[in-house]
This record gives sequence, C-alpha cells and structure tokens, in this order.
Amino acid sequence: MSTSAHRHRHETALHVTVDREGGIDIGTCERIASRINAALDTFPEPYTLEVESAGLDRPLTKPSDYDRFSGRDAKVVTTLAIENAKTHRGKLGGVRGTNVVLTRERGELLIPLAVVKSANLEYDVRADLQRAKQREKNQNQ
Repeated sequence: MSTSAHRHRHETALHVTVDREGGIDIGTCERIASRINAALDTFPEPYTLEVESAGLDRPLTKPSDYDRFSGRDAKVVTTLAIENAKTHRGKLGGVRGTNVVLTRERGELLIPLAVVKSANLEYDVRADLQRAKQREKNQNQ
C-alpha cells in the first residue's frame, strides 16, 4: 500500500493505492475506504479520499515486484544511459543479483537496480487475451 497527501485550497486530498497477490477488486477498495473514512472522521479539516488498485500499468517499486511480474511487458526508465538509451521496454525476467532482467527482441538487458529511475508494467490487450484463452484451454483439458 502507498499513500500520499496533498493540500488543495481548503482541503487535503488523501490518495491510497492498494495491491496484493491476486489483485484488488472494487469491494476491497470500498472496505478500505470505509475504514480510513471512519478513522478520519475525527479530523477537523475537510478532505477527499481516493482508494484505488495499483492498476494494469502499476509501478514496480521493489525488487520483488520484478520477480512477481516476470514474463510481463514493462517499461524501465534509468538515470544513466544504457546502450545509448534511458527508456527500455521488454519482458521482465525478474531480478538477477542486483540487476533487473529485461528481454527484448535484440536480446537480454541487465539493468542495475541502482540506476532505475522508474518502472511500470505495460498492459498489452492481445497478450492478456492470449493468456486468458490459454488458461481456459488448460482448464478444459
């Protein structure tokens, strides 16, 4: 879970992003929002609350995220140029030592975790449909 709070004019905006293995549904977001609202009822200032799942293009913030989403498409932005670029796209291969493994058409790229500025999944509708068809096929066998 990550949180951020920002002051806008006369109220505070609280933003909460939740994530867990298997994903988050709307009911879970509603339950979390209800609990937070109950806790904030004693807060004297007006506020807005947003609770959401990490989403299809979720950020990858911990080394374990790269392993968890291994095989998925991702974009990794680095602070230093690697192979003359700071933005890299490919399939995640997890973490090997202190490097993120990214597989591209032209081969495997090892990106040191220390130079990762940001990283997020990239949602591919076709790949998702293919995975769903494969799961359905496997269940029917």
